Amino acid sequence: MTSSQQTPEPDAREGGPPHSRSHTHAHAHAHAHGPAAPVSRHLRRVIAAVLIPFAAAVVVGLVALWPGGAPEHERTGVGFDRQTEQARVVRVQEVDCSEVNAGQVPPTGDTSTPEGREAVNSQQGKCKKATVEITSGKDKGRTFVEIVQPDASRQLAQGQGVVVAYAPDAPRDLQYSVSDVDRDFPMMLLAGIFALVVVLVGRLRGVMALIALCLSFAVLTLFILPAILQGSNPLIVAVVGASAIMLMALYLCHGLNARTSVAVLGTLISLLLIGLLGSVFIGWASLTGNTDDNTGLIHGLYPSIDMSGLLLAGVIIGSLGVLDDVTVTQTSAVWELHQADPAMGPRGLYKAGIRIGRDHIASVVNTLVLAYAGAALPLLLLFSIAQSGVGMVATSELVAEEIVRTLIGSIGLVASVPVTTALAALVVSADRPGGTVTGVAAGAVRSRGRRRRAK
Repeated sequence: MTSSQQTPEPDAREGGPPHSRSHTHAHAHAHAHGPAAPVSRHLRRVIAAVLIPFAAAVVVGLVALWPGGAPEHERTGVGFDRQTEQARVVRVQEVDCSEVNAGQVPPTGDTSTPEGREAVNSQQGKCKKATVEITSGKDKGRTFVEIVQPDASRQLAQGQGVVVAYAPDAPRDLQYSVSDVDRDFPMMLLAGIFALVVVLVGRLRGVMALIALCLSFAVLTLFILPAILQGSNPLIVAVVGASAIMLMALYLCHGLNARTSVAVLGTLISLLLIGLLGSVFIGWASLTGNTDDNTGLIHGLYPSIDMSGLLLAGVIIGSLGVLDDVTVTQTSAVWELHQADPAMGPRGLYKAGIRIGRDHIASVVNTLVLAYAGAALPLLLLFSIAQSGVGMVATSELVAEEIVRTLIGSIGLVASVPVTTALAALVVSADRPGGTVTGVAAGAVRSRGRRRRAK
């Protein structure tokens, strides 16, 4: 069925002229993304001619770069690169720290420094002596003792599940140590609540969104991360992986239709812009991507990985989720405007859609900036403690990475609004099967509006 058969008749139950209703209707449904009206066969062919080669190229990229798993390496025992097992605290005793020799007091007893105060507390305070039993691996059932100092950020309790690190080359009494707590149950419960809320509110759309989320996670863990570890170019891997995620997520959640296809094109153009800007400014600012212990460990284990390319890949993938929302929202707004007033041409649709988009830009950019600031909050606190100048903080590599990531992603988001709005306005206005039906419908809308105003 073509769009000429689906042209909406004005509803006498809705008050006000059609044009004034269009903005309200678009605002109300900006995030609803209801069923899209079918478009003409010719327009579907044009969209398919663009998207099918793109989807085929993504599939070819996935096949060509498929890693087949992460490469093996010998564990270093540093940071996350440690062998771990599950364990449980079976007993906790309170003892004097001096009895277990938990620390040494400086010869002067100076407590004016954090190190001095910690050493004094470790000698004079009450420590916890925890007996921990291994519950997995070859040493299941074995126990060891963990001493917890009074000012330690992580305190242990009897019956608590923990994660222990295993160092096979250490003396037997020192092979195991508590490295973290077991958070499996609360994390799984939270994930279950999230899925339940999404399904209850979103219903079928919620189910499809969860399926898309699982597929996105699969692409990330089975393709993007192993391919980068295998030595493939991080930028190419990120573009191919992000494109695959985009195609699956958008079409699963919003349907295989022209409206979603326009959102895909808008997202793709914005991603290319983000990749171009990221490549230029990451190189220009001499950002290495190797700024903390974790990235240093990755570089040490896999020296062939381009760390600056890895930084750029993170910018692209991190921007994708918000880009999807912006492009789908703008496309839906233009479609709704067209259905409310079929007489509006591409210029009118663009102007009305961009007014909606400006509100979205303001909220989305603020969201992205605050998200990155929240992630870097401990780092910003350290700079505040050091009383460093704003210029020094902003241009240090640790903070400059976050600034570049935020600004490039924000530029891509802002650019996606006019780009997607223009594409949607052109596509929906070009859908004029039969040549005259749209004009007849528009005349009917105008005449109905005049009669209501006359009453």
